[in-house]
Amino acid sequence: MERPRVVQEVADAAAQGDRSENAEYIYGKRRLREIDRRMRFLGQRIDAAVIVDARGQTGERVRFGAIVTCEAADGLRHTWQLVGEDEIDTATNCISFRAPIGAALLGKETDDSIKVRTPMGVRELTIIAVRFPPLEP
Repeated sequence: MERPRVVQEVADAAAQGDRSENAEYIYGKRRLREIDRRMRFLGQRIDAAVIVDARGQTGERVRFGAIVTCEAADGLRHTWQLVGEDEIDTATNCISFRAPIGAALLGKETDDSIKVRTPMGVRELTIIAVRFPPLEP
């Protein structure tokens, strides 16, 4: 939506004459390169994306899409769902499977303990439940 507007601004600036000293033209061309670079990046991300449907899976081993409840040494419980890097949402406790805690949880099972280095220091967590999103009717 921004690109067509910037293209028009560059065309208008180019019509004014000398492009070498035209700030609007130079800035517009730079902005177009940034937009095109971002579009290429997002296109590559979409092309490489793999849909993983964790709904209805079973078992106690932590895999991609699992909803994991852990208990910290201080007794506090935390629940996270392991998702892809583009799906991270701290409001719903979705963390990347590549984040330190997510990576430490992958492959573990109920009652396993992990130690993970976080910005607040090393945390020890015990997995108390592993579940997967239910199948929708």
